[in-house]
Amino acid sequence: MEEKRTTPEHITSLQPNEIFVFGSNLRGMHGGGAAYVAYRHFGAIMGQGVGLQGQSYAIPTMQGGVDSIRPYVDDFIEFAKQHQNLTFLVTRIGCGIAGFTDEEISPLFKKAHDVKNIILPPSW
Repeated sequence: MEEKRTTPEHITSLQPNEIFVFGSNLRGMHGGGAAYVAYRHFGAIMGQGVGLQGQSYAIPTMQGGVDSIRPYVDDFIEFAKQHQNLTFLVTRIGCGIAGFTDEEISPLFKKAHDVKNIILPPSW
């Protein structure tokens, strides 16, 4: 049985077809955590809080509870399905500055487990 690939804890470089998926805020102020890494290294655009930007993809996590994050995660999963040529490395979105736990966020990605080009953190 083949073991599924998981996202490394620290991503410092990407292959040309890889996308760094990070938690953001709706205003796109990428000032800390993985958002800052995305801005500094992977093409995240200051002022853009949602979607593909450079070699990164923003999922807003700072606007409310878990239910406010769900639609953005669902949109991301659909986007990944439509872009099979890309591999999406999902960080532990929402589990840093936003203050959520893995147990709160990981269920949002249940549908992502069947999408071969989405790579999730080990605990998800």
